[in-house]
Amino acid sequence: MNLTLISWEACPMSFFDKMKQGASEAAKKAQQTVEISKLRLQVAAKEKDIEKEYTLIGEAIYKGYAAGDWKKQEQDVSAHCGQIDQLKADIQALELKVQEAKNEKICRCGKVLAREVKFCPACGNRFADPPPAEAPAAGVLQTICALCQTPNDVGAKFCANCGTTMQHDS
Repeated sequence: MNLTLISWEACPMSFFDKMKQGASEAAKKAQQTVEISKLRLQVAAKEKDIEKEYTLIGEAIYKGYAAGDWKKQEQDVSAHCGQIDQLKADIQALELKVQEAKNEKICRCGKVLAREVKFCPACGNRFADPPPAEAPAAGVLQTICALCQTPNDVGAKFCANCGTTMQHDS
C-alpha cells in the first residue's frame, strides 16, 4: 500500500487565512449580538419603570380626587412626569446605541438604512457625510445607479450615494 503524506506546508495558506477570517467575523458578530441584547434588556427595564411611573401618577391623582384637593397632588404628578421624560430620553439614547451597534441609521421618513448611505432611497433625504462603507454582501440583489455607479437596493427610488432618481426596468 502506497500512502502519501501531505505536510501542512503543502496546504494553501489562503484556506487557513479564510478559516481564521471566518472565525474572527463570527466572533465579532456574536459580540455584536450580545451587545445589542444587553441594550435591549436595558430598554425593556426602562419601559417597565415608565409603566410604574404611570401607576404612581394614577395613584396620586386618585389621592387628590379622594381628598377633594387636586393641588396637593400636582407636585407629585409633575415629579413623576419628569421621571417619565428622563426615562424616555434614556431609551432614545439606548436605541441610538443599538443602531450604532447594528451599523444602521433611521431616516426622518422612518426607513432603516445602512450607516454609510448619503441619501435615503425611499424619500431622497440627504445625510451628512457617512463613515467609510464596507463592501455589500454577496448574493444581494441590487440596482446600479446610472450616474455614479453605486449599488442600491432593488426597490430604491433614489440613489443612496448621489440622490439621483433611480430608473427601473418595467
